[in-house]
Amino acid sequence: MNAFGLIQIGLILLCTTIICNHQCNHLLLQQRKMIENSLQLLDKMGKNFPQRCLREKMSFRFPKQVLQPRQKETVRIAIEEIFQHIFYIFSKNLTLAAWDGTALDQFQNGLYQQIEQLEACVIKKHTHYCWSKEVSRLKLKKYFQKIDCFLKDKQHNLCSWEISRAEMRRCLQLIDKVTRKL
Repeated sequence: MNAFGLIQIGLILLCTTIICNHQCNHLLLQQRKMIENSLQLLDKMGKNFPQRCLREKMSFRFPKQVLQPRQKETVRIAIEEIFQHIFYIFSKNLTLAAWDGTALDQFQNGLYQQIEQLEACVIKKHTHYCWSKEVSRLKLKKYFQKIDCFLKDKQHNLCSWEISRAEMRRCLQLIDKVTRKL
């Protein structure tokens, strides 16, 4: 390959890196818009919280400390992990949820887009930030396992889904609050 070809390849790589970094710099703004949309879709998916489900309400205790690190990158990694868990929960056994299917599909697609955007920015730096805190990752996993077990124990009934939907709303609101501070 001649020198001109190498220069062209170098320029293409440079432009790709600049575009990618530009997108990552605006990621938090995009995330806030996507979270706002996700919250609206969660509301649109179902009606008001059923009164009869209040008896079954459970406290899952979101591990807020995973969203408190001072480094933006660590927070992005935690948010990506949270979105993956939410996507997993909202991708299975929803037959008894009785939610608006279009809103649910849009919610799932929005989550998937958020995960993709975060992965594009975070994966490059994953090696530099060993998500310090494997402890944080484990706390998130435990939190979402509680929700998953709750759904299974209740056989994915309507109330268990409504309680989980309310919990995911709180979770997204916490993420929104954190991204506004960054």
